[in-house]
Amino acid sequence: MQARRAALLGPAYRLFYDRPLHLVRGDGVWLFDAQGAAYLDGYNNVASVGHCHPHVVSAIAAQAGRLATHTRYLHDGPLDLAARLLDSLPEPLGHMMFTCTGSEANDLAFRIAQSATGGRGVVVTQTAYHGVTEAAAAFSPALRLPGGLPAHVRVVPAPLDGPDPAGRFAADVAAAFADLGRAGVGPAMFLCDSIFASDGVVDGPPGLLRGAAEAARAVGALYVADEVQAGFGRTGEGMWGFTRHGVQPDIVTMGKPMGNGYPVAGLAVRPEHIARFGRDVRYFNTFGGNPVAMAAAGAVLDVIAREELIANAAATGAHLRARLRDVQAGHPVLGAVRGAGLFAGVDVVTPDGSARPDPQNAAAIVNAMRASGVLISTSGLDGNVLKIRPPLVFRPEHADRLVAALEQALHGGTRGHGTPE
Repeated sequence: MQARRAALLGPAYRLFYDRPLHLVRGDGVWLFDAQGAAYLDGYNNVASVGHCHPHVVSAIAAQAGRLATHTRYLHDGPLDLAARLLDSLPEPLGHMMFTCTGSEANDLAFRIAQSATGGRGVVVTQTAYHGVTEAAAAFSPALRLPGGLPAHVRVVPAPLDGPDPAGRFAADVAAAFADLGRAGVGPAMFLCDSIFASDGVVDGPPGLLRGAAEAARAVGALYVADEVQAGFGRTGEGMWGFTRHGVQPDIVTMGKPMGNGYPVAGLAVRPEHIARFGRDVRYFNTFGGNPVAMAAAGAVLDVIAREELIANAAATGAHLRARLRDVQAGHPVLGAVRGAGLFAGVDVVTPDGSARPDPQNAAAIVNAMRASGVLISTSGLDGNVLKIRPPLVFRPEHADRLVAALEQALHGGTRGHGTPE
């Protein structure tokens, strides 16, 4: 299958794990391979309310059986979903626009920011990932594209540690915009993932983003909150990750978990920022906002509310981090444990006292856990942060199983595959 994939899909695609998985089925927090082995999913936030949730599947099937077209016709779907999403966001955000992917949403946010400010300069964090379109890839340093960053993009370190991380982060953002100004590049936007997922997962003190957003606005840039990974209840404190920091964005982008696997994404924007764009540009997206996508996204909101998944993210996430810290206390190769809700990052470091990043050991741990039937990944500037981001239906017993697999991996062994409850 790997040879066929390489022949048919070409060299640009990548696979997870030393021994790639051939998955054929999902159910809740479980994934199953072609041999029927079960894997506890500690990574995939796309299926945010659980793989193949019956309410979402039913909503998709029912709408696909009635109508699947685009937004150039009137339909209740995008209107109902827009109203529900805007109700969950701060009042200045007054319009929704729908896309198919988070990449498209961030690309569109950049276009709106340029129209609203007249500038083109973008400031992002050092290992940020914001998408794969040409525009979004240019401000996604995690992709490490040949040629480096373009002239209109500056990066700042993520506020991982040290004294006064909020103040330092704000000063770095201000300095980056000043550097753009010296280069003759006007400010457009400060774009920040609210959980710093690709930078190694940063929970930070409350208010961590406030000063940086103010620094951006002080020079005329928009603050764009990228909620593609942090949104839809994942951080356990409301629907959106930025709310933990007491800030009100100019634009909020969203995607990945929005349709539980069905492609749907979008952005919310303050009306004053889109006025010129709406006057000068005719925005259209063939599949963005289609009735089936709207049904999927509406069903996801139903499940989040009915199953109280935000509260579960808070409670199970706290349990998970406590268990991770228990393991960390007994293993010098584990450094800081960070996170919020059901999003956790664990540093893997050298055990010699220097606490240097150890990406090779991080990869070995991830592969050992995969052999035990538990799936996670890595993140961070050096690739040494264990990235744990399970579906929101993860429960304490699942967290315990994940931590047991981690401890076994640290001892150089595997546990064998688990059995779903």
